[in-house]
Amino acid sequence: MSGQLMPCSPQEIGSLFLFEKLSAEQMGRLCAAGRVELFQPGPVYTEGDPATCLFVMIEGTVVLSRRVGGDDVEVTRTSQRGVYAGAMQAYLGDRVRQVYTNSMRVTQPTRFFVLPADLFADVMREWFPMAVHLLEGLFFGSKNTQAMIGQRERLLALGSLSAGLTHELNNPAAAAVRATATLRERVAKMRRKLGLIAEGPFSRDVLAGLVEIQERTAERVAKAPVLSPLEASDREDTLTEWLEDHGIDYGWQVAPTFVQAGLDVDWLEQVAAAVDEEILPNAVGWLNYTIETELLMSEIEDSTTRISHLVDAAKQYSQLDRAPYRVVDVHELLDSTLLMLSGKLGAGIEVVKEYDRTLPPVPAYPAELNQVWTNLIDNAASAMNGGGGQGTLTVRTALDHERLLVEFRDTGPGVPPEIKDRIFDPFFTTKPVGEGTGLGLDISWRIVVNKHHGSLRVESVPGDTRFQVLLPLTAETPDEEPV
Repeated sequence: MSGQLMPCSPQEIGSLFLFEKLSAEQMGRLCAAGRVELFQPGPVYTEGDPATCLFVMIEGTVVLSRRVGGDDVEVTRTSQRGVYAGAMQAYLGDRVRQVYTNSMRVTQPTRFFVLPADLFADVMREWFPMAVHLLEGLFFGSKNTQAMIGQRERLLALGSLSAGLTHELNNPAAAAVRATATLRERVAKMRRKLGLIAEGPFSRDVLAGLVEIQERTAERVAKAPVLSPLEASDREDTLTEWLEDHGIDYGWQVAPTFVQAGLDVDWLEQVAAAVDEEILPNAVGWLNYTIETELLMSEIEDSTTRISHLVDAAKQYSQLDRAPYRVVDVHELLDSTLLMLSGKLGAGIEVVKEYDRTLPPVPAYPAELNQVWTNLIDNAASAMNGGGGQGTLTVRTALDHERLLVEFRDTGPGVPPEIKDRIFDPFFTTKPVGEGTGLGLDISWRIVVNKHHGSLRVESVPGDTRFQVLLPLTAETPDEEPV
């Protein structure tokens, strides 16, 4: 939008604090190179457009805003004479992308001194060479530092996740190793028991009957019901009495295994009817080993399935084999992240999922959204661990005004009002020295807002803190800028 050209007075321009130290010759050059424009209420420039001018307000009122999702969020409103905005990094040239980083509008007739970006860059380099070098160093040094610490933040998160994943994998792996060792021992005993039975004066039909009973026993193990502790105890007592009544004095040892396999007195009666009384103890012992091997194989299967599930979750979390930008189900991403962080959450923190499964998939960078979930869950866990490691983390999804809402709610002490406006600032952290970089929320904000054109906000009172991520349901042009 262009304004109405007005006369440029070196004396008036020189009274603005930005130029008050310039000489009369320099002010004359500025007036010759720039111009004064009067803008009526409305937009002056738009965020994302090429940054062609530096605007210095002479009189009026300006409003600066940033685009967050589909909304323009006001960040500054001022009538202070001499404030400036626009192409403020023109002196860096093509080393950075020269676009307006915000939108500016005026709410009343407002006069600006307008300096073209290329002339502003020339003036800066010619008049303030040392200042330009310092500004360049600060700008690129800050960018490099932020990038390096951002990478460090990712590595810390990866280390934490690796430790958690190792812990999660260790339990089923150790269980599988133990079960395998025990299984080898039981199979050896079963072979010996079968040898004792085979050495006896038993007919082919009796042995065939034992093998049939073994097969039926294995089938029952696979279909064993889940009993309450009281039900299991009652059945163990009943089985122990039956076994002792039939001359099996080690009945109290095998009864718990039989109950776990879903066997009862009726089944034992069938076994007793199928074999001679003198071989019943050996038959029961042999079948006990059969049951134990089936249970051990089930334990190994459960453990290896658990390991496979964890590996799949890690694969889903990292998105190593997926396209960087695709349509995703956020619930899959949330579940994989929660699983990866389960060790860090600890036993004292209850996780509640309130998912709206009717929500559609959304276009996103899934690996980077997982990083957002990681940062927000980690912050929630840290807040609650500070209160003794007890609390509830509620992860909720819902539709919110044509956008997908992902909310992380914790029961920690909350965000103090005096720092609420600073928590998304780079390098701001409330964690002790060495425990946080202060970039977790800044990176999350950049991923959500810059790359996904969504929004990230926080609502907090003691005992109820909610970080809310809002994502558009439809694709916009992906933003490939680094976060």
